[in-house]
Formats: sequence, structure tokens, C-alpha cells
Amino acid sequence: MTRASDTQGPARDRTRDGAVLSKEGLPGWLDPVVRAVETVRPTQLSRFLPPADGAGRQSAVLILFGDGKREGEGGEEAGRGPELLLMERAGSLRSHPGQPAFPGGALDPEDGDPLGDGPLRAALREAEEETGLDPAGVQLFGVLPKLYIPVSGFVVTPVLAWWREPTPVGVVDPAETARVFTVPVADLTDPANRVTTIHPSGHRGPAFLVESALVWGFTAGIIDRLLHFAGWERPWDRDKQVPLDWRA
Repeated sequence: MTRASDTQGPARDRTRDGAVLSKEGLPGWLDPVVRAVETVRPTQLSRFLPPADGAGRQSAVLILFGDGKREGEGGEEAGRGPELLLMERAGSLRSHPGQPAFPGGALDPEDGDPLGDGPLRAALREAEEETGLDPAGVQLFGVLPKLYIPVSGFVVTPVLAWWREPTPVGVVDPAETARVFTVPVADLTDPANRVTTIHPSGHRGPAFLVESALVWGFTAGIIDRLLHFAGWERPWDRDKQVPLDWRA
């Protein structure tokens, strides 16, 4: 199988003020994601783009892909196939309480330039703080265009990564995180798990019923677009609806 590093030029072909994005050694199944990240345009991801006047709080999320393998009895490797790392935000938080989401949050001054490697550092730092993830086992390989979340005023940089050396993860601070879990990509592409959420405001969006959770909003939108542009999307019933309430 062709690997992404075989088709994308030098292993370390892009930097952000010294922070390296490397495609070296990525598994072949990530090739479609790598291609999608390098070609997708902001308007193909969302109609909500950062304000032209520069307003909004700079933030980043970590979209972490793993191979889903776990060591079983006798040392054999078994698993559910490629997966994504998600977390459920604590219900007491002011922004997006109780929602499943990618690990991430606002940039701190020590993260550096928001237009440079700041989002890369912030995505890893927040993931470590929220899930206990060891950044040493994470390989960053791409960055999507900045997007905007109007309800909270966040300008979000999605940072994509490969979980090269998986480490145990879990809730670090219950005041921030209610649950940490992984979702097989196969479950996300299963039409039986796909629905459309309807907000009382009239907004409609893609969603996923996986791991006893309803993944919707910004996170579901990014997953939906990644599945589509990577060529992994399967036909699903967009008329299958789940209503949201005003607290969502």
C-alpha cells in the first residue's frame, strides 16, 4: 500500500516558525486524509469563517487518528480499526457544556504566534491537559483552514495528527472533562449512526450517534467534511432527524 510519505515530497516539507509537520511513516490508510487536508478550501468546510476584522478568540483542536490496535492476550494486537480520539466536555463549563468534542481550547501566550506554530502547540497542550495524552507519541501532519464558531466567538485551527505511539488517556480534571473515548472510523461512516440535528433556531447539521453519545455541532461538521473529502463517506438518510433544545 502506498504511504502518504511516498507521494507528498520530503518528510518534513512544511514548518510553522520552526514547528514541524511531518508525513514520514504515516500509515497508508491516512493517504486520503492527507490529500484532503492539502486541497480543501475553507468554504468547503464551513460557511462560518473567521471575521475579516480579526475578531474572535484564537484556539485549536487536535484531530487525532489512531490505528485502534490494542494488545490482547498472548501479546496479539486486536482492535476496531482506525479511530478518532474524542472527549465529552463537563456539563458545568460555560462554553459548549456536555458536548462531545475534539480535545482543544484557547491559545495561551506561551503557545506562541496564532499565525505561526501557536495552534500546533496549543492543540497538543490542551489534549494533554484534558485527556492525559502524551504528546511525545503524537505526530502532527496537517492543518485545516481556520474556522469560526459564532456562538462562542472562537476562531479554531483544526490540527491533524497520527497517534504513532498510543498511551493511556482518561479524564484529568472532571471540572473540564466528563469522559474521554475513541470512536472507530467505521462507526462514523456507518449510515445507521448518522443523523441530522435540528436546532430550535432552525439550523440543521450532521451528527453521529456513536459510543452512547450524540456528536454534533462544530465537531460533527469537521468529521462530516473529512469523511466526505477523504472519500470515506457512505450514503446516509439525511431525513433521519434528532431535535435539539435551546440549551444546546
